[in-house]
Amino acid sequence: MNDESWMWERRLAHIHMYHLNRIALKELVVGLPKLKFERDRLCEACQKGKQTKSTFKPLNVISTSRPLELLHIDLFSLSRTMSLGGNYYGLIIVDDYSQFAWTLFFTSKDETYHVFKKFAKVIQNEKNCNISSIKLDHGGEFPNERFDKFCSKSRIKHNFSSPRTPQ
Repeated sequence: MNDESWMWERRLAHIHMYHLNRIALKELVVGLPKLKFERDRLCEACQKGKQTKSTFKPLNVISTSRPLELLHIDLFSLSRTMSLGGNYYGLIIVDDYSQFAWTLFFTSKDETYHVFKKFAKVIQNEKNCNISSIKLDHGGEFPNERFDKFCSKSRIKHNFSSPRTPQ
């Protein structure tokens, strides 16, 4: 793309090239030359302005040696609107070794313990190995007496991640 088209993109408040082409064709801006603006291009300022957070560098190191050695678990709220299945919440479980993920849906936060307990039994039977440890956030659904008893009975270590650390 030529320098003049970038200059006009900056002058018109970093307008998208598609809109800049339309303005040029309809002659809506006085002095705007009839240039061909490439549609799918962004300037560096536009890219930085549209980026909300910087990405995390990928870790190419596998910290586990077998499936179900470490599971990362997080609960999320779907929305105020109930899903077609009547669910409001979801539990995401990711195996650290294989990066395989399971998503389990349910209607209320109170069901988190029962959903995880059922999942743990099913997956341990299916994979024929035990869950060694789980990593959780500090949501109110996890650090409770029932969950602690289940984990100690099943010999599952559970660690809590630091608050506000999505990586």
